Amino acid sequence: MRGFQVIVFVAVCAAANAGYIGGYGGYAAAGYGGYEGDAHGDYYAYPKYAFDYSVKDPHTGDHKTQWETRDGDVVRGAYSLAEPDGTTRIVEYTADKHNGFNAVVKRIGHAHHPQVYGNHYDGGYYGYH
Repeated sequence: MRGFQVIVFVAVCAAANAGYIGGYGGYAAAGYGGYEGDAHGDYYAYPKYAFDYSVKDPHTGDHKTQWETRDGDVVRGAYSLAEPDGTTRIVEYTADKHNGFNAVVKRIGHAHHPQVYGNHYDGGYYGYH
């Protein structure tokens, strides 16, 4: 019986050392961070990415684009979208640890609203239109 207890103890110690027991469900051993006492240390991947996408749907009038890049702690990007009044909103932004988040918003085009023709009045509920 004593030999069986020793074998179980050794197996548990080996599983804990391999990262299967303790930490964050084994994620610490896989390189996803951990806690201060983790023998593997904190995993840090240099953040670097770039993406862009766009939508142009003539049926619904949904027109928008976005792009963003990140290199370390510096993020740059922009997006645009078609507003209901016919203008296009463009937002250009940057973010870093010294200046924080900064955005410049532009509006391109002239706003136009549909004309209401005729002299039709529907009193409706309480007479408001």
